[in-house]
Amino acid sequence: MKEFFISECVRHENAIITSSFVVVSKQVKPKKSGEPYLALSFGDRTGQIEAKMWDNVEDAMGTFEQDDFVKVKGLINRYNQRFQLTIHKLRKMDDAEVDFADYLPNGNKDIEELWRTLGEFVASVQDPHLRPLLEAFMSDPEIARAYRNAPAAKTLHHAYIGGLLDHVVSLFRSCDLICRNYPQANRDLVLAGAFLHDIGKIHELTYARSFSYSTRGQLLGHMIIELEMLQQKLTLFPDFPDGLKTLLEHLIISHHGQYEFGSPKLPMFPEALLLHYMDDLDSKMESMRAHLQRDADSQNPWAGYNPSLGRNLLNSTKFLAKPIAAPIAEGSAAAAAPDDFEPESVVTAPLVAGEKI
Repeated sequence: MKEFFISECVRHENAIITSSFVVVSKQVKPKKSGEPYLALSFGDRTGQIEAKMWDNVEDAMGTFEQDDFVKVKGLINRYNQRFQLTIHKLRKMDDAEVDFADYLPNGNKDIEELWRTLGEFVASVQDPHLRPLLEAFMSDPEIARAYRNAPAAKTLHHAYIGGLLDHVVSLFRSCDLICRNYPQANRDLVLAGAFLHDIGKIHELTYARSFSYSTRGQLLGHMIIELEMLQQKLTLFPDFPDGLKTLLEHLIISHHGQYEFGSPKLPMFPEALLLHYMDDLDSKMESMRAHLQRDADSQNPWAGYNPSLGRNLLNSTKFLAKPIAAPIAEGSAAAAAPDDFEPESVVTAPLVAGEKI
């Protein structure tokens, strides 16, 4: 039975906890003295937390790797407006000790209901070329299974089992509404772009133990993978119009919207522009929702800094109920401190000799 979940950090601030986690990332870095320390990211089904191990590092660092499960004893505190764990003791766990359901985050929505909704939107597509293409993707058993389970991202948004499906259904709903306000946009083309824009993430990401990138995902990225998937499915439709194929390819490679966000091309026609902004809006709204939910137990309406959005977030409901002081300014020394700041001393609770975790 897992003793502590990352979502409970507020209730355990400045306390010693003992719990198990999956290792999301692992780095060995040098202290100012040249000795090594461990910079880690741990995960469970409720989120992720950064962790540092400053002492006895050489004894521990070779005993576990990324995606292993570890039992940890350490101090929960806030640093740079974010919770982090200072590790006192650590050991690798055997799979027999692990309930895998404790470590991969899940959404709170019915996956089969989302899949049915996705199918209803696909069935509403009128274009005689686009609808059969989308149905071919949905009827592919391997794709259908992965589409139901894949996260939409590693950490930024919809980062949970079924997150990709949840994101696309949400995007379908938004695109359906916005197309009513802009009748010059081709709804069928927009929905096809929404369906395909992230489908390559079923191969880009791995999600058996923790969310990380596959080798193909690291080397190619989901957009290249999507172009390959599209080309493969189009072999089933030899009469598919070349022009429509080109538009679908552009929807895929332009949906990030800006070169600095990894978009090979800027959106160059109305449906591509609409898809980019709806996708961007949906991802940012989910990032905000998840961040505020993680801080739900706090009475402070300021929920801290969100690195993916680059700003502090305010819970407007809490603020209207009980306004309080503003957060630390982003330009202050505390907000600007680096994540791998090495403390002059680490406050730890005394450990009993030979104590096991």
